[in-house]
Amino acid sequence: MEYTIDTIWDDEEAVWIATSDDIPGLVLECGSLDALFEKVRIAIPELLSLNRTEDSLIPFVFRSERHTSVTL
Repeated sequence: MEYTIDTIWDDEEAVWIATSDDIPGLVLECGSLDALFEKVRIAIPELLSLNRTEDSLIPFVFRSERHTSVTL
């Protein structure tokens, strides 16, 4: 199984937020997308262990979204 991590930019808080329907309890935020990726890499094995997943290899994919606009 490949786990999907959704990341979205929050303009009001100026942070990226990571969540996942596949990994219960995953909610992390960080001002840098690269730093958030690293936080998620550390949290995934811990959360899956708490949820009693015994996979030795944990493949996952990041899906990012950021909305913005420009002025003419």
